[in-house]
Amino acid sequence: MKIAMIGHKRIPSREGGVEIVVEELSTRLVKNGHIVDAYNRKGNNIQDENADKDKRNLTEYEGINIKSIPTFKKKGLEALAYSFLATIKALFGKYDVIHYHAEGPAAMLWLPHFLGIRTVATIHGLDWQRAKWGGFAKKYLKFGEKIAAKYADKVIVLSKNMQDYFLKEYGRDTEFIPNGIEKPEYKKTEIIKEKYNLEKNDYILSLGRIVPEKGIHYLLEAFKKIDTDKKLVIAGGASHTNEYLEEIKKKAAEDDRVIMTGFVQGQELEELFSNCLSYCLPSDIEGMPLSLLEAMSYGKTCIVSNIPENMEVVQHYAIPFEMSNIEALKNRIESVIDGTIKIEPERIQDHILSICDWDAVVEKTEKLYIKENK
Repeated sequence: MKIAMIGHKRIPSREGGVEIVVEELSTRLVKNGHIVDAYNRKGNNIQDENADKDKRNLTEYEGINIKSIPTFKKKGLEALAYSFLATIKALFGKYDVIHYHAEGPAAMLWLPHFLGIRTVATIHGLDWQRAKWGGFAKKYLKFGEKIAAKYADKVIVLSKNMQDYFLKEYGRDTEFIPNGIEKPEYKKTEIIKEKYNLEKNDYILSLGRIVPEKGIHYLLEAFKKIDTDKKLVIAGGASHTNEYLEEIKKKAAEDDRVIMTGFVQGQELEELFSNCLSYCLPSDIEGMPLSLLEAMSYGKTCIVSNIPENMEVVQHYAIPFEMSNIEALKNRIESVIDGTIKIEPERIQDHILSICDWDAVVEKTEKLYIKENK
């Protein structure tokens, strides 16, 4: 089949979960013999200014054809302009299926639908709920959600909770396909020792976009109350949320145990996951957090807010706390530091690898690309 991917910022990239999913899915589809065109947003990787320049304006990556689409850098207009231009270009690509990722880009899905092109939409999260978006952007994201629910041949969701939401809100049946993960290779402390003076089990790690719904402000407040020599490492960059990032930097500067790394990838990222004592995800809103899957794949004890999307992933193989409850979060971190609560790494790893398999993801997705016999 010939397949178009629309909705991500750019691949290869770790700017967000959507980018990781599109890359992992596309590379495997190519290996299975399909032709995949990924419609990147033109320009440099906004998260990683030090990324290799030869990866910024590719025309091909791991067998995937890269199509670059110009867009605005203005918050709220970027996804609109990109998805419109990408869709118009894709209409002439003779695709068997166009796969949209995320609510904003899915707003343009009606165009190929009415032209008889098969469409699949993956809703990675209810993006209109995110605090970074203003009034117009929220309405546009909600519109994209409605378009996907009404017109997509198949809608993929990443959690049972979201599956229930689409059935209740739109009467729309969806396909539940979780994200995948692979068994990682553990790394010793080399880069992180040199850059941040970090040793094994020396720190709590939190990794992701620095945006309000990720709850980093809760984590900083909770950690400030804890009497420990352990460090707190906050890794990740902003996403249209520079004011919040500055607020977090200011709070972090008040505690010399807190290290903010900025955007990380490659060996540095692998070292951070390999050697942390625990991983913390205090989110108010999630889709299916890939960083949580990654941490569990390393067998790490994870401290997570008790929102349905997190609990569906971790089940009883992590330590939950009441969402936004700083005192509860503090107590959970202390229990990990003093060893009061401990989950065997092998059990955590076996659990996540059994429910999140990329090969199974690709197989299920391929079936959705095929038109049913009428």
